[in-house]
Amino acid sequence: MPLTLSFASGTYDRMRAIHDGRVKVDGVDLNCLVGMRVEEIFFRQARYQEFDIAEFSLSAYLYLMSEPNPPLIAIPVFPSRMFRHQSIYVNSKSGIKKPEDLRGKTVSAPEYGMTAIVWQRGILREEYGVGEDEMKWKTGTLEPAAVTRPERVSFNLPDNVSSIAPGKCLSHMLAKGEIDAIYTAPQPSTYDKDKVVRLFPNFKEVETDYYKRTGIHPIMHVVVIKRSLYEKNPWLAKNLMKAFAKSMELAREDIAERAALAFMLPWLEDHLDETRKLMGNDYWVDGFDANRHVIDKFCQYSYEQGLARKRFQPEELFARETLETFAV
Repeated sequence: MPLTLSFASGTYDRMRAIHDGRVKVDGVDLNCLVGMRVEEIFFRQARYQEFDIAEFSLSAYLYLMSEPNPPLIAIPVFPSRMFRHQSIYVNSKSGIKKPEDLRGKTVSAPEYGMTAIVWQRGILREEYGVGEDEMKWKTGTLEPAAVTRPERVSFNLPDNVSSIAPGKCLSHMLAKGEIDAIYTAPQPSTYDKDKVVRLFPNFKEVETDYYKRTGIHPIMHVVVIKRSLYEKNPWLAKNLMKAFAKSMELAREDIAERAALAFMLPWLEDHLDETRKLMGNDYWVDGFDANRHVIDKFCQYSYEQGLARKRFQPEELFARETLETFAV
């Protein structure tokens, strides 16, 4: 009898063949839950482990792995990756024209421990010499909301971090000049290229240069399994890897289709050619070996920022069955 398991994730092209049933997981009857935003999935999985398998925040995962008896185990499947230079926004009258101008300013983030923000802080420190301890931090909801936004896990936050007042939101505060910058993943609604602008207006050029020098395409999310489920069924990790690899293969076929475009990008061909020229045909690749250097850099940043309680080696983070590949 196959296992009946729940799987919660975003609705991405690389997941679509699993969601729509074209790809099956051997030995598993998968119940795909696709109506939630990833923020909800992460919160519920971090606090209550509600899903057997789930897309999950890399930052929150490292924190949980620092705890005694961590409840989850990851496989090297990375549903979300993104260069994040483009996602730092500043008030145009703040005097911030370059990263070094952030020193002494009041900056913000929806959650201090969010994966995107860990990458942004780490890159600014390593590439530009600007430390997160050189500014004041505010955290809170990005847009108007009836409730506050807590951290998903109980990070030990630095003394220079405080919450915004109830009823406030970071997006509006930035436009009004009440804060100087937002480090974020979603784009703030007040971004208008007038009052609110990007720290790196030439972000594509900056991110391209970063990739050429480092080979890092930042990982945001991993796929996790309930540890108790994995320990009873260790075969599940490798079977999931095979299914995600097949789904990725079908997504590549979809993006290459030219009889009718699968995506609403008129010049998709040009964009795809440009991406392949820079990053190769495997510009979005899962698996441990191809991503070890990316995971290692994030482990460094998380530990240096006081979020992960130990300096992990990448091999410690994944089901051991997924660290090796095989060929027939």
